Amino acid sequence: MSAMKASARDTSFILSLVVFSFISFISIGIPLASLPGYIHESLGFSTVVAGGVIGLQYLVTLLCRPLAGRLVDERGARRALLVGMTCSLISGAMLLVAALLEGWPLLSLGAMLTSRLVLGCAQSLIGISAISWGINRLGPQSTARMISWNGVAAYGGVGIGAPLGVFMTQSLGIWTLGAITMLLAITGLALAWRRGEAPIAPGERLPFGKVLWKVAPPGFSLAFATVGYGTLTAFIALYYSARGWEGAAWCLSAFAFAFIATRLVSRDLVNRVGGYRVALACLAVEILGLMMLWLAETPSGALAGSALTGCGLSLLYPALGVAVVARVGEASRSSGLSVFAMFFDLALGMSGLVMGGLASWIGLQNAFLGAALVAVGSLSIVWALRLQELRAAN
Repeated sequence: MSAMKASARDTSFILSLVVFSFISFISIGIPLASLPGYIHESLGFSTVVAGGVIGLQYLVTLLCRPLAGRLVDERGARRALLVGMTCSLISGAMLLVAALLEGWPLLSLGAMLTSRLVLGCAQSLIGISAISWGINRLGPQSTARMISWNGVAAYGGVGIGAPLGVFMTQSLGIWTLGAITMLLAITGLALAWRRGEAPIAPGERLPFGKVLWKVAPPGFSLAFATVGYGTLTAFIALYYSARGWEGAAWCLSAFAFAFIATRLVSRDLVNRVGGYRVALACLAVEILGLMMLWLAETPSGALAGSALTGCGLSLLYPALGVAVVARVGEASRSSGLSVFAMFFDLALGMSGLVMGGLASWIGLQNAFLGAALVAVGSLSIVWALRLQELRAAN
């Protein structure tokens, strides 16, 4: 019974931390469906400009991740979290200013760009702060659980934020996006301020170059596997349309449901089985799902392929994340996980462009075969890492 109570306390503590990621990703999701149309239709800028404004946040997040991880390792998760929530508050304020400057499109766009830039900084800080705080308090064995719950909070936050932003914009106006973001940031600041200081892992910090070198193998594996997700989100609607099918959105829903459900029911699997072994199984399932998408003759077949792809990718990040922490050491854990996340960001940013070029050459359907073959490359890397681990153990 005491073990069960301890596990329940640990889960409660983890949830009390990932709520910060949940708040952050609601803020990230809020403008996604509303801002591009506002920039194009109300401010009169091109769709290229609208896409660039949205994409700026992700670029800044990518570039800030190493600095964010270093800050958490050296200054502590609570301080980094407070900085991140302050950035989110500034982002909301600038989004509100952008709405008030609608009569001056260039000034409004400038405020909006500032908002997206600061929001990118906030995203890089908040997620790694929550993860590192939990691992430092509960120990390395909590790494997979912290990453898994943080991912659930992130997907759930975006899923709630996007429709909420559309509803508020249609009901009250675009200014509400900034107001809601500010309210969420104030809530996060209040919650973080009340918490005690987070522990800092002792030991020598690795320089960025060494962290990158140690993280690169599992990082490239994650990036190659993420191409499958990028291909699915970018081209499933076009794939359905080309085949005369309806209901492409259900594929994304099936992916998300399978992804979250797998994380919830397999929360301790990585600790029991081992990171690389779980990663190998995950990649095999993802490859099977992508092959089903390639060979699908009916919408139900594509739906099943999407769900399997979600199952496969669900535990890959935490499984490889455990390996990353083991490679860089406890003192550089946050830096390692932040650099690891860079590979995920880069893969999402590049997969649409790369696979789009491939699809125009070999066809939309064969793009899923291409993604499956890239995932085979990911599996090969993990297999080599697993063999390296076995040799080191002997």
